[in-house]
Amino acid sequence: MKIIDSHLHFCPGSPYFDKIAERAEHINTAEHLREQYEKYQIEAGVVMGNHGLSLAEHDYPAFLRYCIGIDSNYLKNHEITDAFDLVEIHLKRDNCAGIKLYPGYSPVYISDRRYEPIYELAKTYKKPVAIHMGQTAGSNAFLKYSHPLTLDEVAVMHPDVQFIMCHFGNPWLMDAAAVLEKNENVAADLSGLLEGKLVLEDLLEEQKGYVEALKTWISYAQSYDKLMFGTDWPLANYGDYIDFTKVIIPEKHWENVFYRNAKRIYF
Repeated sequence: MKIIDSHLHFCPGSPYFDKIAERAEHINTAEHLREQYEKYQIEAGVVMGNHGLSLAEHDYPAFLRYCIGIDSNYLKNHEITDAFDLVEIHLKRDNCAGIKLYPGYSPVYISDRRYEPIYELAKTYKKPVAIHMGQTAGSNAFLKYSHPLTLDEVAVMHPDVQFIMCHFGNPWLMDAAAVLEKNENVAADLSGLLEGKLVLEDLLEEQKGYVEALKTWISYAQSYDKLMFGTDWPLANYGDYIDFTKVIIPEKHWENVFYRNAKRIYF
């Protein structure tokens, strides 16, 4: 079965990501990532940009595409308006798959009018906008900005833009399912639901209620043509994540979720 990882991070040499990778029994290098892709028949991956906006900061191996990110680090020293021209340069590149926004980490609602030119760029270049939704890493972010209901307004106001709700809005699963089901232009990835290396059988027993809730709201949305496999690598172990996704997604939808949907949306 062919696979596309629709959501990963690629920061070789970063001590922070080195430690995360080690906990997942991975190595934070391009060589190791390539080995994992060959092992698990992963055809390609989509990097969620965590660097600045210069072209030099977004040089990736050929098996990876990327979404240019406007994250909290950039916004510490810049206004959103400073990003427009640079984002457009990226969107003109074949290996740039879209745009990534980080509400929560950035204390700005995605409905803020300052983002309007960003959505217009996405529409013009016919590339999607992936948006961090749900829980954040660390205590310095603001969850009110990353609630999945905030995506509903933006999706309605921009029907010609493809949006991706990252992390299925976890843990607001009910709200995420409602937004996904209602809006034709909203897809979702299933990244960031696991962390580290684990024993899947133990997880399924210890987190039985959560897993059943996840399956319930995924089933409620009936949007298997808009769900995408993703890992948040190097946060989680690839083998574990593939097996977990097979638990929460009915087998008849595996080909769409693991491959076809990401191929259509990002490639």
